[in-house]
Amino acid sequence: MLTVLRRIVRWVAAAIDDYRYAQRRLTQLQTNPSAHLHRPGQAPDTYRDFLFQTSGPLAHEPSATQRSLGRAIR
Repeated sequence: MLTVLRRIVRWVAAAIDDYRYAQRRLTQLQTNPSAHLHRPGQAPDTYRDFLFQTSGPLAHEPSATQRSLGRAIR
């Protein structure tokens, strides 16, 4: 019975983790300044445009130690 309970708790924790990641990623995509431009994905024309495009939140990249242990880049 304890094994089944642990499995359920892990499943619920994994579902919550996936939900949190999806919410965080959706927020990043919605607040990304490049998504609101006339020419998304193209190089900016001026330095001011460059600063605007890079003003949004950046994705966190794990350290080299964490990547070597198998942690995914999110």
